[in-house]
Amino acid sequence: MFKKICFLSFLFILFGINNIANANECSAYKITPKITIDVPDWTKSVVQPKKPMDLLHGNVVATLVNNYDIIADITSIEDGYCIGLKAVEATIGYTDFLVKIDNRHSPKTCSYNAILNHENKHIDAYLSVIDDNKKELYDSLYTAADSIMPIFVKKQSDISREIDKLNDKLQNHPNIVLVIQKIHADEEIKNKNIDRQENYSELKKCFE
Repeated sequence: MFKKICFLSFLFILFGINNIANANECSAYKITPKITIDVPDWTKSVVQPKKPMDLLHGNVVATLVNNYDIIADITSIEDGYCIGLKAVEATIGYTDFLVKIDNRHSPKTCSYNAILNHENKHIDAYLSVIDDNKKELYDSLYTAADSIMPIFVKKQSDISREIDKLNDKLQNHPNIVLVIQKIHADEEIKNKNIDRQENYSELKKCFE
């Protein structure tokens, strides 16, 4: 019994050493990742909910996407495959803006247009957040991608699953998490500034 346990322990140690050796061999295949960031096209929809809203204020619901497609570099070695991160193609930005206006404002009337014009300022603010953070987005994505070392897999059937794990590792990298948090913080600051500076003179004229 003692001999069998010792033999099994030896096999586990040997297996671990082989994995470390393979991982070290894969590190030689690390390459500098290429980063591209595209901003998606966006659409705007205006709705008037049945439920009453604030008569003098509309609302904008913005949909932010941050999608990351990984292009892997796969190298066949003696005992399996090395999977490295070759490139990241990201899509980061807003795809949809849903503007809500109280249904007591008939479409194309003075008050309707005044509220819509105000909400358009918020849309412009959202779009400017992505423009303002372009460099930080690129730098954060590059740092995250460059930190991911090639990994070793023994079987070809495991490659797809391991690429998904690389993608998860990329998206959960602290630099990516922080820059997305910064984008949301900038959204809030800009939108509050718009409302703070608004004197609603255009809307007030509609009721004179």
